[in-house]
Amino acid sequence: MALAACALCSTASLADSKSVMGVSVPAATHGWTGGVVYWANRTKAELEKQYPGMKVFVKTAGSATEQANQIQDLQTVNKIDTLVILPFESAPLTKPVAQVKGKGVFVTVVDRGLTDPGAQDAYVAGDNPGFGKVAAEYMAKAMGGKGNLVILRGIPTVIDNQRVDAFNEVMKANPGIKVLDAKHGNWNRDDAFKVMQDYLTRFKQIDAVWASDDDMAVGVQKAIEQAKRSDVKLVVGGAGSKDYIKKVMDGDKIVSADVTYAPSMIADAMKMTAEARASGKPMAASTIIPSVLVTKDNAAKYYFPDSPH
Repeated sequence: MALAACALCSTASLADSKSVMGVSVPAATHGWTGGVVYWANRTKAELEKQYPGMKVFVKTAGSATEQANQIQDLQTVNKIDTLVILPFESAPLTKPVAQVKGKGVFVTVVDRGLTDPGAQDAYVAGDNPGFGKVAAEYMAKAMGGKGNLVILRGIPTVIDNQRVDAFNEVMKANPGIKVLDAKHGNWNRDDAFKVMQDYLTRFKQIDAVWASDDDMAVGVQKAIEQAKRSDVKLVVGGAGSKDYIKKVMDGDKIVSADVTYAPSMIADAMKMTAEARASGKPMAASTIIPSVLVTKDNAAKYYFPDSPH
């Protein structure tokens, strides 16, 4: 009982104190992370207004190494007691985040999970297995259960593994579809363009492409157009960028669907974490935001023309 009372006292004192939140996200190197940076800065202003005693620092990083250094600075220089982080990559950030947590900082990991869940207090993400499953089920049906397919993976992370594993599970149940290759396009349109150029050179018949990200889909389509290939009948990206939702709405000849994965999840994570820290109430260990298939029938519901993503 004494220990419980002490814990309650500790929680109450934290809620009354001036909390300092560090938010660490990848730099806006492509559309989705651009949306993340936008929502992080927008939510910083909202939280500092809602909780007058709270200070929020938002840092963006162009590499895993830079992000690891930034979170150390947030802890030693800015004296954060709370960290909300969307890791640039999973493995390189696991130890640095664990070290910060070991110094008493409350850690919420967003989207790209760490290789050791023990390095976090809470996790907020989209439904990554669902992201792969929804895309695969749509593509298998659209392809009539047969044909050649190539995959463009994202940055090597836990979430990329979850997406691709779920996608491949669906394809195992469709033996008429042959997955020719799967390479990392790093969620980047230029990298995806190069990967797709390689695919188009090596494979004479490609019926469909799972780009697994709308920015990569841009690079994929550019490569297909430059090669003047007419065999590719279907390209599915993901993350619900306004440009690709518009393509679906307008009936693009090879982009007939998309899968949601909103960058505003960083805002959700920041708000949930701030509320838990201010109130002293526990935060859910895991919060998963579902992925939804977007087709011409429902695309208007997911089209936000003023969004940066």
